[in-house]
Amino acid sequence: MRIGLASTALFFALRFIHVDGDPVRWSRQRSAAFTVLSFLNTTKYPPSLLFLRMTLGPAILLLWAIDRGTPRWLKPVLIFGRVPMFYYRLHIPLIHLLAIAVCSARYGQIHWMFESNDLGSFPVTSPPGWGYSLPVADLVWLVVVLALYLACRWFAAVRQRPSDPWLSYF
Repeated sequence: MRIGLASTALFFALRFIHVDGDPVRWSRQRSAAFTVLSFLNTTKYPPSLLFLRMTLGPAILLLWAIDRGTPRWLKPVLIFGRVPMFYYRLHIPLIHLLAIAVCSARYGQIHWMFESNDLGSFPVTSPPGWGYSLPVADLVWLVVVLALYLACRWFAAVRQRPSDPWLSYF
């Protein structure tokens, strides 16, 4: 708990006084909400010290909070932890298949997803109007996670069978 609190508190202190080493400085904005967003806008790639403090501090606090047992509402998430490689190996192909289906339905063709019109646009030249809003992207994320939850739950049950020890590698 102390590590999580210290890391989070240090993030706020360093970010507030601009002694952070992050290339993006925060500033007051036209509204309080945008000022908070500016304050939280730290560099993810490569991760700055502040980004790590802002993400790992609360994550450590969450781990401390659930150390004595997983809350009932969080138990379904344990399925992903039982078969992480299975989830990892399925999520990218599933997302790409969804993108192909959406592209095919929306534009009637998918060739642009696999080739480019010219070398100056390599590797991707997307069609006009391609892209969706954040709520749509969040909905797609939720659909992918729910679909893979069912697959992961099935695979976790298969892995529990004593007759299939080779499945422990997945």
